[in-house]
This record gives sequence, structure tokens and C-alpha cells, in this order.
Amino acid sequence: MDARLIEFAIFYSGIGHFGLCLGSLAIPKALKWKSQLSALSPLIRQMFWTYAGYILIINLSFGILSVFGSDEMINHSFLAKGITLLIGMYWFVRVLIQFVYFDRAQAPKGTIFLLGEIALIALFVTFTITYLTAFLINIEWL
Repeated sequence: MDARLIEFAIFYSGIGHFGLCLGSLAIPKALKWKSQLSALSPLIRQMFWTYAGYILIINLSFGILSVFGSDEMINHSFLAKGITLLIGMYWFVRVLIQFVYFDRAQAPKGTIFLLGEIALIALFVTFTITYLTAFLINIEWL
């Protein structure tokens, strides 16, 4: 596989991470987190918001690394192998969680929510393929 192609894919996946972060800012309102979380104890609610913040920062960091270091993410170094495997597995597990763990019985209904879910899953699958392919290039399997 051409290294320039995967570098291009990593760069645009970084842009995708930025878009995901911006879109994530609307999720609390769209899913009515304030009312849904009000029944929880303050500690559990605080932990939830902390975890949500960590996920947002991790996704933003993946975007920064990908946009500004796309060339370095395919240079066969230990760090290139490590970061591409980390990001690829992060998104692979997220896709698995979507289909294996999430209980969709209470998911919001409607076309906009369905289209949003499809777009997110497509984005997560794209991230998975991009970074795991970069990992395979880094370990010289491709």
C-alpha cells in the first residue's frame, strides 16, 4: 500500500476527530443528559461527566496527533506502531461496544437520530480501518 495514501487517510481521520469533538458537544442536550442524570447520586454524576470529559480530550488528542503528525505515524518507529495500534484498537472496541453491549431499547427514535448513528458508526469504522492499516504498514505486514 502506498504510504502517502495512508498518511492522507490519517490526516483526514484527524479532521474527522475534530468534527466528532464538535458534534459531541451537542450530545448532552440531544440525549437529555441533565434530566437523565439527575436521579444519580452527585458522585456518580460527577464521575460520569469526568469520564465524558476524558473521552472528549482523548478524541481531540487523536485529532491533533493525526493532523499534525500524520507523516510520523507511518515511519515504522516504536511510537508509530504504538499510537496507530492504540487508536485503531480504541475505535475497534468502540464499534464492538455499539453492537454487542449498548441496549438500544431506550435509544431516541426518529430519522435524525438514525442518520446520526449511521454517520457515527461509519466514522468509527473508518477510524478503525485507517489506524489498524497504518499499524500493519508500520510492522511491515502490508
